[in-house]
Amino acid sequence: MIVYQAYRPSIARYAIEHGRFGGPDYRFSRMSWIKPNFLWMMYRCGWGTKEGQQMVLALRLRRAFFDEVLAQAVASSFSASHHATREAWAEAVAGSEVRLQWDPDHAPSGAPVTRRAVQLGLRGSMLKAMTTDGLLEVIDMTEFVASQRPWATDGSAELVTPVERVYSAGADAARASG
Repeated sequence: MIVYQAYRPSIARYAIEHGRFGGPDYRFSRMSWIKPNFLWMMYRCGWGTKEGQQMVLALRLRRAFFDEVLAQAVASSFSASHHATREAWAEAVAGSEVRLQWDPDHAPSGAPVTRRAVQLGLRGSMLKAMTTDGLLEVIDMTEFVASQRPWATDGSAELVTPVERVYSAGADAARASG
């Protein structure tokens, strides 16, 4: 499974050089958001132009780990189909190490589109697992992103983006993430 993140150079370079996250600037105490959708990540980081998000990484994760992330995810918004009360949902959010959030997806230009894109926030032991055992490869996408940036804003047919497919999670993960 490929997910995307954007970082300041010191964090990204450490991850690229070591094949894992760490170093003096990476904080395991924070929630870290992964995005399985390339264009949503490009919207979020301004195609690698936003301060602190200049380097774009693709993280290749173990499928079993990604399914576990989905199975443990608690939605950022209350849904009566998943929790009996708002209080039960708030308790689940507070105790969860994985947050699931649906956001508007975006076209290459940054314009919102009708489909939704998911992002997953990881903290605690799930973040530690993602940055070590769950992580197979760190891929520096920064030069690729920079090369495609000019084509994104004008709707050019020259734009190239990674091929993405709908992900079919296991039944347990699909029930948990709703």
